[in-house]
Amino acid sequence: MSERPTAVALAGAAGRMGQATAAAVKGAPDMELVAQIDPLLGAQGIAESLAGADVLVDFTAPDAVLANVKAALAAGVHVVIGTTGFDPQELERLATDQPANVFAAPNFAIGAVLMMRFAAEAARHMAGAEIIELHHEQKLDAPSGTAKRTAALMRQAAGGEVPIHSVRLPGLVADQEVLLGDLGQTLSIRHVTTSREAFMPGVLLAIRSVAGLPSSPLIGLEHLLWPQG
Repeated sequence: MSERPTAVALAGAAGRMGQATAAAVKGAPDMELVAQIDPLLGAQGIAESLAGADVLVDFTAPDAVLANVKAALAAGVHVVIGTTGFDPQELERLATDQPANVFAAPNFAIGAVLMMRFAAEAARHMAGAEIIELHHEQKLDAPSGTAKRTAALMRQAAGGEVPIHSVRLPGLVADQEVLLGDLGQTLSIRHVTTSREAFMPGVLLAIRSVAGLPSSPLIGLEHLLWPQG
């Protein structure tokens, strides 16, 4: 007898990432979309929508995500967060010692996670670096969560601050370039997103993994791609 599908509630369902996530969950044979939560859809509140859910996926806004996490944890529902622009340290206060787990990632694209990993390694060997992140004009936070996460990983690897430059223009989705320089040479590590479908394998991986996390909260898709570090 097969296991029942994972019941997924989606907050921010009317947004661009929400719509892409809804389609991905509906297309996954081991998942069931049980609630789409968004004021634009006239949906009921977060607490009522969590009934019967195993996992809440949040693609809302910085000023809404922590309240949604709190409601989910109170209901015993695991949380996958794609929203950025809030202080990740706040998750420690909410999620520590809770029976349900919290996972957050500043970027769910596998290529972006590889870009961050390669940039951290390159920072060990190059004299200086800067980050240019480019997103669509409706993105609320700047710098992006991906850029801040990249800079943090590079700082951990090599020390020193990494300047970040933010660009917001129509026609973009989510791009980032890390430029590194040393005597007589430069290195460019660039990730370009042309469709939000790029994020969906990572989102589905997080939904499948959140119940079995080794610790909570856990931040960064790299922990799921390379569990041993």
